[in-house]
Amino acid sequence: MTVPTTVNPTLPRVFLQLKPLSTVQDAQAMLQTAIGVEFGTLPPYLYALYSIRPGTNPQAQQLIKSVALQEMIHMCLAANMLNALGGNPVIQPQKYPGPLPGDIGPNGTPLTLHLYPLSSKAMEQAMAIEQPEDPPDFPVVDLLAAAPAKAVTIGQFYDALDCFLKTLPASDWMAGRNQIVDNQFFAGQLFAVNNYADAHQAIQDIVSEGEGTREGTKYNPLDFQDEVAHYFRFGEIYYDKVLTKADNPLGYAWGPAKLGVDWSGVYPAIPDPGIHDFSKDPPAAQSAQNDCNGAFQALVDSLQLAVTGNQGALGQAVQAMFVLRMTALHAFTVPLADKSQVAGPAFLYNPSQPGGKS
Repeated sequence: MTVPTTVNPTLPRVFLQLKPLSTVQDAQAMLQTAIGVEFGTLPPYLYALYSIRPGTNPQAQQLIKSVALQEMIHMCLAANMLNALGGNPVIQPQKYPGPLPGDIGPNGTPLTLHLYPLSSKAMEQAMAIEQPEDPPDFPVVDLLAAAPAKAVTIGQFYDALDCFLKTLPASDWMAGRNQIVDNQFFAGQLFAVNNYADAHQAIQDIVSEGEGTREGTKYNPLDFQDEVAHYFRFGEIYYDKVLTKADNPLGYAWGPAKLGVDWSGVYPAIPDPGIHDFSKDPPAAQSAQNDCNGAFQALVDSLQLAVTGNQGALGQAVQAMFVLRMTALHAFTVPLADKSQVAGPAFLYNPSQPGGKS
């Protein structure tokens, strides 16, 4: 597959239309939207990750996996903030193709997210999700085109939330309420939110890991842990070039070293299996989808328990994620009616079907 020299300028970035915050309830609603956004990015990232054939694309695989794990942490931190303000987080899976929660997209036009196997299109979409405001135009290639000022990025969304949370009295914070803290999983990255200082730290972590940081007019593509931020990790895959410090005014460039992306090292997976009619496919393919749906349902249910204060549920969620990975990897090996194609997990949640079985 030939990778374009520039990112498609017509692809909209993810924007969230800001609404004025005046009450704790407004902040609760905004944090629930944040939970939906963070969780909603997981299926597109995991679909691309699991579609990689064994033994290929180790660098791309590690980059996508690292982002997916951090998105899970971000979702838990958003839930911790919501719990600390007296709210009740809800893990609400969405369907693909479909928009992330909230008014997302330039000029209020929602960005429709798809499930794509690893490809330039999948990475283009991932960069659109993670893109910061006015991203740096590092040499070698141009980045996404500037968007209308009317819309805001996810980073601006969190900044507005942070500004409002700073105004709340200490009495609005409920220390220790349903906090997800587990040193066995995500140690040092997932922490309790008991006051504004904790919430501010959580927001800084979320934004810097996704977009990097800015100091004055100079943009730093590294997060608070001095690791490449999500937007730029996906950029390394998209351009097949390692982001490198360079002697130029911006301080960085794409390349010249290649990351080593093999676009052919991917299962021939259809996009958006959630809208595919599996009734015409072999029983093995239908069974594989049922198993994937059951595993995804178990993940959602355990996460719901975790964000509502059930001790040990995060461990169950981590185990469910492992089962989901195994069922997904199997699904990618099962031919459809068109034997040249396979389908990965549709990430469908249907509680009326116990265990995801039809």
